[in-house]
Amino acid sequence: MSDRSTPSPLRVALFEPRIPPNTGNIARTCAAFQLPLELIEPLGFSIDDRSLKRAGLDYWDHVQVRSHANLERMLEVLPAKRRLIGCSRWGGTTLNSMAFEAGDVLLFGREDTGLPAPVRERCDQIVTIPMPGSADERGQGGVRSLNLSVATALVTYVAGSQLNLW
Repeated sequence: MSDRSTPSPLRVALFEPRIPPNTGNIARTCAAFQLPLELIEPLGFSIDDRSLKRAGLDYWDHVQVRSHANLERMLEVLPAKRRLIGCSRWGGTTLNSMAFEAGDVLLFGREDTGLPAPVRERCDQIVTIPMPGSADERGQGGVRSLNLSVATALVTYVAGSQLNLW
C-alpha cells in the first residue's frame, strides 16, 4: 500500500461493491492515478478473494485502500474540506458540465442497485455520464448503465484532468 500520510486532491469511494473483478479493476485505476480507494461495507466478497486480487494484478502495493463499516464512518475519517460527489446514471450534472474541486470524493454505488436514495441525499452533488444510447426510464431500448469499473475510470480521468493532476 502507498503512503497514507499525504492528502489526496481526489478520492474514489465504492458503496457496498458486489463484484470482485470490478473492485480489482478500480483499485488498478486508483494505483495508476495515485488515488486512494475507500470501500464502504458490506462488501459482496472477501478482500482476500482470488478474483479481486487477480483483477488488481500486482498493483495492490501501489494503492491506498481502506474499508469502512458504513458511509458515516467513512465521512468521519475523511478531511473536513471535501465534497461527496455521487456518480449515478440519472439525475445529475453531466460529466462534461461538472466542475470538480480539490478534495472531492467520487462515490460510486453498487453494481446492481446504484446509490440508494438516502446515500444520494448525503451527496453534495450528483454527476452523470451522458450516454446517447441509454435505455428509457423503464430500462428498455438501450444500455441501462456502464460497467462500474469503466464508469469509475471515465469520471476519475475527467476529474483529475480538470484538477491538473496529470
